[in-house]
Amino acid sequence: MLDDLFAQLRVATAPAEIEALQNGIWQVWLATGDAALDKQLEAGMRALQAADFTRAIGVFDELIAAAPHLAEGWNKRATAYYQRGDYRASLADIAETLRREPRHFGALWGQAAILRQLADPRRALRALKQLEALCPHLPGLREQQLALREQLEDGGTP
Repeated sequence: MLDDLFAQLRVATAPAEIEALQNGIWQVWLATGDAALDKQLEAGMRALQAADFTRAIGVFDELIAAAPHLAEGWNKRATAYYQRGDYRASLADIAETLRREPRHFGALWGQAAILRQLADPRRALRALKQLEALCPHLPGLREQQLALREQLEDGGTP
């Protein structure tokens, strides 16, 4: 099912279609197949929405310990670290997410955003190129790539 959704995402051009396909992929990623793990993932996401990042990280720590193979546990913890301002920890968890699901467009988008904030436009552009291979018509992608290329031409400083 994921392969079909990603194949459609590669050729989708309309923003509404891209969003619908991404939502379908997220639904697959968020379904662990285990009721207890689903409940834990939901608890962590509720903590994220409430901006209780310490709690969210703790819940995702437990989820990762119970099911280290689930990319979404790592991705959600990366999000919590990012929102708390711990970019290095977020990047480490993004790497784990991508190790488990190399097509994780959310992780790639987040990685590019963090690398831009850390003034690493070359690596940010690399993440966006990976994202482009998954979804060439993603709204905002071309503009981000252009801004990074211009930054590199200007000497790499923000």
